[in-house]
Amino acid sequence: MNKVIDRIWSCVKKALPKAGKTCLWLFKIILPISLLVRLLQYSGVLGAISEFFYPVFSLIGLPGETAIVFITSLFTPLYAPIALITSMSLGVREATILALMCLLAHNLIVESSIQAKTGSSFWGITTLRIFMSFVIAFTLNWIMPQEGWGVVATTQSAEVCESLSQVFLLWFTSSLQVVLTITVIVTALMLLHYLLVEFNLLNRISSFLSPFMTVFGLPKDTAFSWLVGNLVGLAYGGGIMVEQMEEKKLTRESGRLLNIHLAISHSLLEDTLIFVAIGIPILWIIITRLLFAVAVVWLRRGYDYFKMSKLKHSYE
Repeated sequence: MNKVIDRIWSCVKKALPKAGKTCLWLFKIILPISLLVRLLQYSGVLGAISEFFYPVFSLIGLPGETAIVFITSLFTPLYAPIALITSMSLGVREATILALMCLLAHNLIVESSIQAKTGSSFWGITTLRIFMSFVIAFTLNWIMPQEGWGVVATTQSAEVCESLSQVFLLWFTSSLQVVLTITVIVTALMLLHYLLVEFNLLNRISSFLSPFMTVFGLPKDTAFSWLVGNLVGLAYGGGIMVEQMEEKKLTRESGRLLNIHLAISHSLLEDTLIFVAIGIPILWIIITRLLFAVAVVWLRRGYDYFKMSKLKHSYE
């Protein structure tokens, strides 16, 4: 028993410094972006942006001002869009649609580059993620009930502030809760990661999940990489995939199919938690992403089968 406690304590000591560095890095991104939004609100620029994007975003049930959240997500980790969402007064329905869009299309330069190292095309994966983000948004706007939703956060807009000092005060108070939430989530996830590695639980869990890969349209040899990609995200998961390919534990074809799935549904633990923390319904996040990821993989497999059959027929 003492040995187990010592191993857990060792994980805690490893996790805390790394979590601190990660949080500091995230805050350097989040705080300036959230301040920028407040300044855009105060100056009236965000209102102009809202009017410009309204015709397109109204088709997916979103106000035009949310375009800045989606555009930001394309180039940054999800914590930046989270900060922007909490700077706006959005209903749960609107925030859920926007969250799913950001979950699919975020940090594309980094993540698509990582997936490009494991058998996929950078532009192919990037296009897929942006396209599917709008497909899912249109679908959710069609199937989600219009009534019966609460609000994610009721926050004052900087448009009503009378001075820059009030803008800064509003930014500071609204950012404080986001900072505390991110600190707790990142620290817990970092500790979980070290515990899983220390007690060799990843292999055991991936063995249990192996049969589910068939349902997902994926080869069974993708189970371990699928688990890693959904526990710790694409950045670390991509490195594991490269390692598995080098060790011949994962074929390039398996990696290509897995990349299609992970492009739509990855980091189900961390990404889900940060949105649930601000009031997004967990089932809408997980089930939507999984269903669309499975559907796209099976469509790709069907296309490949049809293409091969047609090619085979042309040689006969």
